[in-house]
This record gives sequence, structure tokens and C-alpha cells, in this order.
Amino acid sequence: MESSLEQGHFLLRIENILFVVAAIVSALMLLWPMVRRGAKEVDTRAAIKLINHQDALVLDVRDDSDYIEGHLPNSMHIATEKIEERWVEIQKFKERPILIIYSSGIRSHHASKVLIKNGFTKVHNLMGGIDTWKRASLPIVKR
Repeated sequence: MESSLEQGHFLLRIENILFVVAAIVSALMLLWPMVRRGAKEVDTRAAIKLINHQDALVLDVRDDSDYIEGHLPNSMHIATEKIEERWVEIQKFKERPILIIYSSGIRSHHASKVLIKNGFTKVHNLMGGIDTWKRASLPIVKR
């Protein structure tokens, strides 16, 4: 009887509390990516697979001048500053993956949050943005 009482207080012993806290923090860190409802970050290889095999819509959210200087083939352009008022233009693509492109990948998070908030479930940000795409010598078009 006494040993079961001792086992019951195992977690309450001061020398074990640190281990219990570490275990809880570790579990939360492992579960956080599954709980977080953000866009998935993808590298250029995964982006190409999304475009070629899953018919992803490439959404370039850079400024107008940056888009004109060069963008991915067949991409659609909506500047990140206008995404909240213009997201309805891509509503027909809700079931397709959306690949968001920005200069360095940082400001694409705002656009992805707007899309996710409005029911888009397959939103992806290109890690490193257009800069990474160019460094990989992947196709760029100018209009």
C-alpha cells in the first residue's frame, strides 16, 4: 500500500517537477505544427511539384514594379497590400493549392493569413521567395 502511495506522489516530488515540465514543453513543441493554422513553407522542389502535379495557383504578392521586373510563368499578381480587398478574385481556386511568392518570403505571411481566414486550406509560401527561385535558375518571365 505504501509503495502505491509513493508512486502517486512521484510527479509531485520537487526533484521530478523539472522533468515533468520538460516533458510537457516537449510535447507542446511537437504538437504545435499540427495545431497551428498557418501556411506551409515549401522549398523550390516542393513548389515545382505543386505547380506541375497539383495544378497550384502561383500568387505573386510583390509590389507592381517587382512583378513587372520578372515573375514565375502563369502567375497571378495581387500585391500584399491589396489582398484583403481582392482575395475574392481567386475564390474559384479554393480547392487548389496556392503558392504565394514574395521577394524574400517574409511578407507572404500576411497574404497567406488572409487566404486561410477566408477558407483557403492549401496555402503554401515559397521559402526565400522569388530570390530563392532565381538562385535556383528557375524560369522567370517579364511582361
